[in-house]
Amino acid sequence: MSSYFLRLSENSFEPTEHVGGAWNPDEQHIAPVLGLLAHVVEQDHAARRPDLPLALSRANYDILGVIPMEAFDVSAPRIVRPGRTIELVEVTLSHAGRAAVTLRAWMLQAHDTAAISGIPLPTMPERGSLSEWSPSEVWPGGAIRSIDARQEAVDVGRSRAWIRPQHPLLADEPVSSRARMLGMVDFANGIATRVAPEEALYPNVDLTASLVREPTGDWFGLDTSVSFGADGVGLTESVLSDESGPLGTSSQTLTVRPR
Repeated sequence: MSSYFLRLSENSFEPTEHVGGAWNPDEQHIAPVLGLLAHVVEQDHAARRPDLPLALSRANYDILGVIPMEAFDVSAPRIVRPGRTIELVEVTLSHAGRAAVTLRAWMLQAHDTAAISGIPLPTMPERGSLSEWSPSEVWPGGAIRSIDARQEAVDVGRSRAWIRPQHPLLADEPVSSRARMLGMVDFANGIATRVAPEEALYPNVDLTASLVREPTGDWFGLDTSVSFGADGVGLTESVLSDESGPLGTSSQTLTVRPR
């Protein structure tokens, strides 16, 4: 089974056909890229601090430009805020010397809070109750073709969907469920479409996701709403779930441009 990326060296990677973008198949879809950056942060942390693991609990991505379907580099993680129980870590993806995506990740220490735990976020419908859906009927690109999906359209710009990647993020390299989920969250913007992509462009310029626990299983739930303001700015918000229930949220700021 092929992967989304091939590792060329410690800091260099190459996309496969499964990363082709939805707005332009000759550019990389940002969804798998975000998962790869999370993996780089987690891999670095595990090597630096095997005695005191911290969990990637909030990921804030700024999308600085498009990435061609070509090899790219990821910087060595930089510790912005060091600490024994909390760290802020930053990595940047660059293509041909130009920065394209930056991740700032909060790494937090685990504590036993089972006695006071509770997540009052909306619960996803059972996966089997949603209809099979082929997102490639709406969107082009290899990344869209690389996911299995079941969807329920609730209203204009409002959908619930279960999605599953068909391929590993990297060949022959273990990747956490957290990084795999973060590699799927950006698909939310295309799952709850407010207007067809033929009518308007609405790519996101960022994505922020917060997770309160490690996901389980292969399927990830997105309870998503897409809002367009009257002045060219939009917002995609999602409740994130696995089959055990909700576990976090994500938010994407959109630049909306009528065709």
